[in-house]
Amino acid sequence: VEDVNLDIHRGETLGLVGESGCGKSTLGRTLMGIYQPTKGKLIYDGKPVDLSNKKDRFAFAKKAQIVFQDPYASLDPRMTVGSIIEEGMIIHNMYDAKRRQERVAELLSIVGLNREHANRFPHEFSGGQRQRIGIARAIALQPDLIVCDEPVSALDVSVQSQVLNLLKDLQKQYGLTYLFIGHDLSVINFIADRVCVMFLGHVCEVATKEELYSRPMHPYTAGLMAAVSSLARGNGALEIIPGAVPNLLHLPAGCSFSPRCSKCGTHCGDVVPELREVSSGHLVRCINIPEVRL
Repeated sequence: VEDVNLDIHRGETLGLVGESGCGKSTLGRTLMGIYQPTKGKLIYDGKPVDLSNKKDRFAFAKKAQIVFQDPYASLDPRMTVGSIIEEGMIIHNMYDAKRRQERVAELLSIVGLNREHANRFPHEFSGGQRQRIGIARAIALQPDLIVCDEPVSALDVSVQSQVLNLLKDLQKQYGLTYLFIGHDLSVINFIADRVCVMFLGHVCEVATKEELYSRPMHPYTAGLMAAVSSLARGNGALEIIPGAVPNLLHLPAGCSFSPRCSKCGTHCGDVVPELREVSSGHLVRCINIPEVRL
């Protein structure tokens, strides 16, 4: 991940999309302090947060939580569901023991489970139920920001919509802000307000959902949208982006997408483009896109 500069607005859902290996989960986990950045800074509510500082990281953990992709690997199999949800409250010294038990029961009810489930272990639940437990754990500390790292990609399609609707309901109820990481453009279209597209560790385009889906400007984004559209037409045709993903250790000079870009120009292999605003709120990392400010 390199030269990523993102703003997440309070109360919104910012969708983060891109192909496997482009750095989406790395960015989300770095934001949470799971990975330490080699450079750069995190600013929360106007104040810098030093995630390498134990005190800052502890305080930030109460404001920002994460829901992981794999509901089977993200819950400790040796802990009961109640202990999993309660653990954060114990660490942050929230409530007395009796109130914590009441809070666990409330959280289980909020995510669509029964209070009796608190005494069971994760292996006794389906994937969708486990992800609900993960969501209950994430909201237990009453955070402002939740990083959702592909929270429905491991679930059956029939369960995905239930979990997505739950996340939307919780956002409305608690005023949550989401960074929603995914690669399914239909899921992102359903839940996001703005969308950020990543390619090989860089942000290549950021816009509102409506703007990005109706008028993608970066050639990579347009290629992603074309692939989805061709499948939606049901004619058996699959439009693909030509070429292969380059070696991440030996990226091409200039724009990393230039060897596969249909709009590659004379200077694309020489100049590393900057992410710039080409129209109101629409950011693109491409030197061939003219500004069309309104």
